[in-house]
This record gives sequence, structure tokens and C-alpha cells, in this order.
Amino acid sequence: MDHRNAKARVKETIVARDDDLLETLERLVSAKSVTGNERCGQQVMLEEFERLGLEVDTWEPEADALEDHPGYFRTSSYEDCGYEGRENAVATVPGTGDGPTLALSGHIDVVPADPESAWESDPWTLRREGDRVYGRGASDMKGGLAAMLLAVTVLAEEGIDLAGDLYVQSTIEEEDGGVGGLLSVLERGYVPDAAIIPEPFGLPNVGIASAGVMFFDVTVPGKKAHAAWGHQGVSAFDKACHVRSALNALNDERQTSIDFPPAYGADPSLEGHVTNINVGVVEGGDWPASVPAEVTMHGRVGWPPGESRAEVREAIEEAIEAAASEDEWLAQHPPTVEWTGWNAAPHEVPRDAEIVEIVKRNAESTTGEDGTFVGGNAALDERFYQRYYDVPVVTAGPYGPNLHGVDEYTTVTSLLETAQTLAVSAIDYCGLAE
Repeated sequence: MDHRNAKARVKETIVARDDDLLETLERLVSAKSVTGNERCGQQVMLEEFERLGLEVDTWEPEADALEDHPGYFRTSSYEDCGYEGRENAVATVPGTGDGPTLALSGHIDVVPADPESAWESDPWTLRREGDRVYGRGASDMKGGLAAMLLAVTVLAEEGIDLAGDLYVQSTIEEEDGGVGGLLSVLERGYVPDAAIIPEPFGLPNVGIASAGVMFFDVTVPGKKAHAAWGHQGVSAFDKACHVRSALNALNDERQTSIDFPPAYGADPSLEGHVTNINVGVVEGGDWPASVPAEVTMHGRVGWPPGESRAEVREAIEEAIEAAASEDEWLAQHPPTVEWTGWNAAPHEVPRDAEIVEIVKRNAESTTGEDGTFVGGNAALDERFYQRYYDVPVVTAGPYGPNLHGVDEYTTVTSLLETAQTLAVSAIDYCGLAE
């Protein structure tokens, strides 16, 4: 079978297999594999690998073996759950020639579905309405995993022997940073020549970048006093508001000066917002009748490729120091800044990388539409491949406009197009065995 005929046959077969794809997706969605408790979802993937007769490697990550890696940080799910019982899984489709190795990679964990009462139906039961399918993880990213499995299944059924090896990876804790997931996979030795991750970027758009993301805590001191003698105290809340204003000003300045067009390539509303400083949680005080002695603001900073983590940390710390120097109390009792949790650097893949060109061409051919390069507004596992192992990686997956939200959904059409794009891109990149 020649190259062109192989691709046409695979695409034709996949488009007629929507029932099989949705059956797999239904099983994946019903597995409540929230980050930290991925085992139930991983079991579904292992059953699928066994059905395909693939060689599978599973293991629990070891934090001690990863902690010296420059991409390592202690994730909150590791702090809460450890890694026991949280296995990664890699299945290998061996090539029969000397072609390059390609990885199809996805994460099995999902974010919580709370509040479940706000959903129109049970978030853990796949619901179809016309072309749409609803459920937690339908788009992010159990839909992508189901598309990967269908692509591999059809390649096997159609007798398509690739020249290069194909890794099919199902990883844990991406939603919390991916350290025990994809980083552990790579450190175990599953380093391909290129990779595709079907995150829900919406074909024909393909992702070539991710954002840097860091979490921080700012603790602002005050002086406790009874509210009736409040003038004798210093409200940590009021002082925290002063610091927060300085962070707002820095955020405005950064949004004005930093631009990265791929970040808003698929969503024009993100123009002018490709970097952001957000205070998501504020904690402080212990009694309504007491002046609060301490307030802690828990925040996140995200930014596109172009700055290092050190540069971003320095900008935030200098803004807080400058705000403190302007205030008589804070000048003597400065706030403290601690960088905790997420600590991900951004990445960007060259647009002329072979895998990028292959996937973009196939995505456009499959959908019949022109795509654009996107990415840079969220942190992704892709960074591990590109930054630390020099492996070009592209994001190519289904439609997913409200991932993490209530009534998360994708479309059957985009899932099938994802499976088609993955299968024919594997043929193009790995080559056909002679």
C-alpha cells in the first residue's frame, strides 16, 4: 500500500467509527479520575492497551528521582496524595523499520466537576446532543485520549505498519503541573523524536507554545487590636490592599508592553491579556471585632514565551518592595513573598519543525479549513518535551470552548477529525515500513 492510499484508507475508516470512539469516551468520562486519584481512569486506558495487544509499561513516579530536574516542583496533589497508586502508562507500537519515533501523549486526570448541581446532567456520564458530547473531561482531555486510541486501533486494523516506533502515553497530574506525569515518562527513557498532544485547541489550529505559570504567596503584617481601640492597631487587610494595588498597576503595565499573537490567535478577546497577575485567595483575620494582624494573598502569574521565571519573579518582588517603601508601616514591617506550587517555564516550538508542518498540513486537509498557530496563554505538559529534551511537540486536538467549566463539551466531528489527523500524521512522520 502506498503512502497516499494508506492515509486515505485510514481517514475513511475512522470517520465511520464514531460509535467506537464514543463508547471509549463514555468509559473514560465515567471514571472520576480527578487529579490525585487517577487510577480508575488509567485502568480504562490499560484495558484498551490490552485489547490492542500492546506492550505496556506502568510505574509510580518517584519524587526523589525527579527533584534535581530543572523542571521539577512539588505539586499540590503530591503534597496531598503522594504518588502511591498513581501510575503512568506507556504502550509501544513497535515500528518495523528505521523511521523516527513519535509519541502520542495525553493526561488522564481531570479537574473537579463542582458544583455538580449546576450541570444539566451528571458530569460523570457522557451525554450526547446532536454533534455535542458533554461530560467532565469530554474535551480536556479524555476526548483526545479516545481519539488517540481510535487512531492506533485503525492503523492496526488496516495493516498499516509504521517504520518508526509509536509511543502511546497516558499520564497523571497534568492539571497540577505534570511533574509526576510527563516529566516522569521522559525521565524513564520514553524520549521520542517528536510528539503530538491532542489538547482541546480546536483543529485546524495547532499549538506551538505554552505559558509560564508560577504561584506565589504574599504575607502582609499588621498589628492586632480590639476593634474598639482600632486606632491603636494596624489593619493588615488595609495594608494588603495597598500591596494589591501595586500588583494591579504592574499587571496593567505588563499587559500593555507584552504581546504574543499566538496567545490570541484563536480567541481575539485575549489580545492585551497575554500575561496576567491574579490574586485568587485572600486569607486573614480571626475575629470580626479584632483588627487583623496578618493577611496572606495567594496569587498566580502567567506569561507567554519571552521572559524567564527569574525575570518575572524579580518584577513582582520589586513591585511589592516599592509599594512597601511608600507606606510608613510596611517600610518597617515589609511583606514577605514565597513562591509555592506551580513553577512552570514557557515554551515555544519553531514553526518550521517537521512535526509542526506535518500536523498543520494534515489538520487543514482533514477539516477543510485554514488553521493558525496558537498557544502561550496556559501552561502545558508540552514544555517538558521542548525545553528539557529538545523534542519538537505540537498540540492538535478537538474543539473545547469551556474546558474546566460547567457542562464541558466537545463535538463528535472534532474528535473524529482529531483521530484522523493523529493517524495520518503518524504515517507521514514515522513513515511506512517497506
